[in-house]
Amino acid sequence: MNDGIEEPPPPAHFDAVAGSDGWLSWNLKDPTRFNGFIEPLSVRREAPMADGRPVARVRMHPTHKHSNLGNAVHGAVTLALIDVALFAAAHQFGSLNAGFSVTLDLSTQFVGGGRIDEPMDAVVELVRETGRLVFLRGMVVQGDGDSHIVAAFSGTIRKAAQDSRAG
Repeated sequence: MNDGIEEPPPPAHFDAVAGSDGWLSWNLKDPTRFNGFIEPLSVRREAPMADGRPVARVRMHPTHKHSNLGNAVHGAVTLALIDVALFAAAHQFGSLNAGFSVTLDLSTQFVGGGRIDEPMDAVVELVRETGRLVFLRGMVVQGDGDSHIVAAFSGTIRKAAQDSRAG
């Protein structure tokens, strides 16, 4: 776990451009991959939990192409945001190299429809980290003060043994 003193280095497959208010871009350098459908994304560290566990917020900007026939954010887009957010947050926590780790499980409870043309955030907290696994949970929210809850989730990432794939 990163103790917050040092920022983790940017991963080789993602841009990491500093923005305002502590936001950092989190976009694949190859826009033809799946993540490109929900980009642009940004991530920032939030205040830690009362017990010191880290929290990060990952933001996307849903548009018409992300909508379902009811003109709400499609559930698959929300799931994609959650999955990518697990990795973006874990990288901010210093837990892994996001490019080569894998999602072992993802449990999601949809609570309300996501709203188009309004920032949608996955707020992710670290539950526990072991030598090979990272356990995370959080909520997808919109609105002032995170007043609109879209989904709750928990997930597990298996860390890569090494970066053995070519870029």
